[in-house]
Amino acid sequence: MISKLTGTIAHTDAKSIVLDVGGVGYKVFVSPDIFSKLETKASLTIWTYLAVRENALDLYGFLSLSELNFFELLITISGIGPKTAMGILSVASVHSLETAIHTGDTSHLTKISGIGKKVAEKIVLELKDKIGPGTQTPEQEATMKNDSDVVEALKSLGYTPAEARDALKKLPKTLTKTNDKIREALKILGK
Repeated sequence: MISKLTGTIAHTDAKSIVLDVGGVGYKVFVSPDIFSKLETKASLTIWTYLAVRENALDLYGFLSLSELNFFELLITISGIGPKTAMGILSVASVHSLETAIHTGDTSHLTKISGIGKKVAEKIVLELKDKIGPGTQTPEQEATMKNDSDVVEALKSLGYTPAEARDALKKLPKTLTKTNDKIREALKILGK
């Protein structure tokens, strides 16, 4: 099992990187959020999960051990494979996902492309006892709800969920009101 790699980035594309480790190039699939953080690093250490299938050996990479551990929890659920798990991790932080699961907030999980109400309920049911209690403050929970509202508003204006989430990630952390966030997100999307 390959569990950690340290090397230099030899190549990148939209879904993966090639990490040169001692002259051997490892293709590692990473989430778009992780990928954006990797662009500035020439050398890095990445935690990996090796998915073994009948016709392929795929490596999935994470910048932190907590992301890898949460990924491994997600793929224990029937019907959620590595690609879906990467999709889930690409739209929210591990902390906010754990809080959503602990509080039973399926609406937060259904914002993810490919995750319907039944699958979200299954994730909550199967992982609620496997993760610790959420430690978000009421302010952080309000921010999570606020962000969901912003994504929904942008979707209703015709933007894709991915465009809405990308714009949300670029917003200044000082914005707290939903209307202000929507206004700034529209400016970002209009560029």
